[in-house]
Amino acid sequence: MTIKDTSEEWEIRATDTPFTGNKTSVRTDDVVMPDGSVVRRDYQVHPGSVAVLALDAQDRVLLINQYRHPVRHKLWEIPAGLLDVPGENPLHAAQRELYEEAHVKAEDWRVLTDVYTTPGGCDEAVRVFLARDLSEAEGARFEAEHEEIDMEHARVPVDELVRRVLAGDLHNNCLVVGVLSLVAARAGDGLDALRPADAPWPARPFAS
Repeated sequence: MTIKDTSEEWEIRATDTPFTGNKTSVRTDDVVMPDGSVVRRDYQVHPGSVAVLALDAQDRVLLINQYRHPVRHKLWEIPAGLLDVPGENPLHAAQRELYEEAHVKAEDWRVLTDVYTTPGGCDEAVRVFLARDLSEAEGARFEAEHEEIDMEHARVPVDELVRRVLAGDLHNNCLVVGVLSLVAARAGDGLDALRPADAPWPARPFAS
């Protein structure tokens, strides 16, 4: 048995989109089960996202603190954002988000991990990048709005983040997955063995 996720699509007898929002929508599919029964499944249709675990020379991760209304929390997170343009190169989107949210640029980029955030109810796919060799970006700072107006920034050592994740103090999925993946990669073949930044991403195909 090969332990690897595989692409598969079951027959859909009917589909409807009862809600369409600014960036996402809700879809209802009537899906044929293996026994022939038909079951209705509702899920959020999402354009996909990128996130950036930016690691500085002092082995600290760049974090932002932002209000998230659905969970009524201010969460510590890593820079992230939507793939607003269909087919957008995820590396370009990640570089944009790092600039806009932290006014930082990076010279070394790798793919840290790819995840589906909530596959039982949403088709969002996220590519988490590792960014190293950081420096302050040039030019004017991005003008923040909405939840980003009072955004805080911090740089936190990797070891402390791991402790806080395991203690239940941090909950953002990209931060949790990113930090633990970083530690696992170091314990395995090393960070330089990670996939290149332009590695294929079947969940969200893109142009080079």
